[in-house]
Amino acid sequence: MDNRDVTVTIDQRRSNLLERVEQLNQIGIALSKETDTTRLLETIVVVAKRITNADGGTLYRVTDERTLEFEIMRTDSLALAMGGTTGIEIPFQPVRLYDNEGQRVVSNVVAYAYHHDASLNIADAYTERGFDFSGTRDIDKKTGYRSKSFLTVPMKNHENAIIGILQLLNATDPETGAVVDFSVEDQQLAESLASQAAIALTNRLLINHLENLFESFINLINQAIDDKSPYTGKHCDRVPVLTMMLADAAVRCEVGPLRDFVMTDRDRYELKIAGLLHDCGKITTPVHVIDKATKLQTLYDRIGTVDARFEVIKRDAEITLLKSELEALQTHDSEMSEAARRRFELQMREINQDREFLRFCNFGSEAMSSEHQQRVRQISSKYTWRDIDGNQTNFLTSDEIENLTVRTGTLTAAERQIIKHHIDVTIQMLEALPWPRHLKNVPEYAGGHHERMDGKGYPRGLTREQMSIQARCMGIADIFEALTAEDRPYKKAKTLSESLAILGKFKLNGQIDPDLFDVFIWEKVYLKYAQQYLDPELIDNVDFSKIPGYVPPPSSDIC
Repeated sequence: MDNRDVTVTIDQRRSNLLERVEQLNQIGIALSKETDTTRLLETIVVVAKRITNADGGTLYRVTDERTLEFEIMRTDSLALAMGGTTGIEIPFQPVRLYDNEGQRVVSNVVAYAYHHDASLNIADAYTERGFDFSGTRDIDKKTGYRSKSFLTVPMKNHENAIIGILQLLNATDPETGAVVDFSVEDQQLAESLASQAAIALTNRLLINHLENLFESFINLINQAIDDKSPYTGKHCDRVPVLTMMLADAAVRCEVGPLRDFVMTDRDRYELKIAGLLHDCGKITTPVHVIDKATKLQTLYDRIGTVDARFEVIKRDAEITLLKSELEALQTHDSEMSEAARRRFELQMREINQDREFLRFCNFGSEAMSSEHQQRVRQISSKYTWRDIDGNQTNFLTSDEIENLTVRTGTLTAAERQIIKHHIDVTIQMLEALPWPRHLKNVPEYAGGHHERMDGKGYPRGLTREQMSIQARCMGIADIFEALTAEDRPYKKAKTLSESLAILGKFKLNGQIDPDLFDVFIWEKVYLKYAQQYLDPELIDNVDFSKIPGYVPPPSSDIC
């Protein structure tokens, strides 16, 4: 070979090495951007194989049990792909790093690399001394493969701790395809890649751990709310689920005004967090208001106190009867005794009827009539009794009258304001947090689920145009979950058809987003949710012709 040939060869090697280094730089950037741990591990193996021209590659992860767990396996010539995104489980047991006596295992090449924090470049596994390659030989016999050159590289994080092992198999000559040794350059590139990959993986795992910690804190808050009020415990869990179902359906929908709506994985995570936190302000709401099952309930149901007063009234009536009968007996006036007895029986019947009526009124209804409200007031003025101080007073206090005449539900106007205040607290709590950029919309999403499209909602009176689609999704989810919930003490759960009819009315009166309501129906989000969370008795047949505001999808195909 003359000098010119030598020069050309050197130039080619230099050019090839520079190209591989440039590849390595690009790979480092790509690794740092990957957010999915599984895909990240898979990318490490695929890239390592490519830059070293290896036929196979395996990535092991160090476990807390002091073993090396198989994570990714690839061998091109065998068309072997296991672990990672393939969904195929790797059938091999983890490699033990210590034996039963706690002594280090160094007979296995990957365990040796771990314990000695060193790369191993083996030319031929069949002739190499000092390592146990019996398992490799057994696999080769079954597959007809010939494992030869091995390159084993530890992966160390920023704290210089080994978190995994990268092992490459059978370097191949790019021109002839023959199995060759891994070169010094191959080893250096693999070590550089392993270092970058370990840092990228560690960063990703740290982020995952922080996200898990953050979600655990959220669940802790929701658990505290659940413990305060078991009646709304499932609400904090189900609203996020239903919100995501509707948002995903809107993304899938290819017709209608929402056909261009998209969400990335980060967008979905942001909405999920907002859903989990949408009622965090309820942690400050008094329990007796959240759990108010009857109109007279505070720390206890005061209908018992009203019942006690009726018993006093009945006792007084009975005393009056006995006095009349005694007088009649003394005067030998039987007619007087009979008349007193009839008055007493009529009075008892009236007292019992009034008592049963107040008991009935104590349970919240959807629309208490004005006649019933007036009768409550009449009962209060009909009877008088002496209070604890001996003063003659009306039968019902003004507070009791106010509660018993609540037109809808069990809450007074003041109590409704207390309930509404939870969303103010939610917004204050969320806006006080230093959200990272990819979660900056959480306060807006979570804080908008009680707003209306016509601007008549609360707390800020936002209109549809001022709200994100995600916040509008949460508004529908919050209402539908409440309508179908079976754990509310003040109402019965509604069936699917009843709930959809109410949502349809809300669409027409400007309370909920009309486009999202359409998607909710077209994509059968309501049914998917019901099949997972509702009692089968609530899942009735839905007649779309009876749903106010329903319109069929623009084409014959559902979204």
